Amino acid sequence: MNKEKVIISVVSYINSTPFVYGLEKEKKDNIVLLKDIPSECARKLIDNRIDIGLIPVAMIDKVPNANIISNYCIAGDGAVASVLLVSNDPIEEIETVYQDSQSRTSVALAKILMRDYWKKAVAWKDETDSFLFPKKNEAIVIIGDRALKNQNKFNYVYDLSDYWKKHTGLPFVFACWVANKKISDEVIGSLNLAFENGIAAISRFSSGVDTGSVITGQDYLTNYIKYDLNDDSKKGMNLFLDLKKSL
Repeated sequence: MNKEKVIISVVSYINSTPFVYGLEKEKKDNIVLLKDIPSECARKLIDNRIDIGLIPVAMIDKVPNANIISNYCIAGDGAVASVLLVSNDPIEEIETVYQDSQSRTSVALAKILMRDYWKKAVAWKDETDSFLFPKKNEAIVIIGDRALKNQNKFNYVYDLSDYWKKHTGLPFVFACWVANKKISDEVIGSLNLAFENGIAAISRFSSGVDTGSVITGQDYLTNYIKYDLNDDSKKGMNLFLDLKKSL
């Protein structure tokens, strides 16, 4: 009997390295692994081009028959160093924010914090070719690996996960493992074991992870990124999804 073939899309950022490591070590013949930016992971799942995706939580309600299949995720319980609002001017002087095209979740988080925490009304604009060079009174929402590599170029760096924690007292979940169809218990169990093993192996492979910043790979993957979708993380996720509806 042929095993159930499953196509998976994982975020191609350093923060997902433990998941990728675990999946590649498993080497299951029935698992096809693709690597994409967050928005593309979600788009492929919505369009039924894949079966499971590590997708931004803001996109879960767009996925037909969405089902979170794992208690592993990409989250932060305080600073994450890779989801940032950056500028050469302080937050009080920001009038325009350019939003990263790679993740709607981080942009929605920035909008919630700007409205509810900093209590500022600003103009929101799409990413441009000069995205990394904000002008006077401008800021950008920047995520993932390019946030890690570029954050030291700016005078002011606001870690959005850290400010969410200050604002709500809860962790923030950026991405979850979501399926768009029924996945067998055998496959789910195999995937979760791969995720668990990948996270447990961080100390073995992280020395080869270059973040492009002063933060080492091991430091980033163990002290900044959190992987458990626990009760507090779920509370934070549900609060974010409720607040997102009011944007």
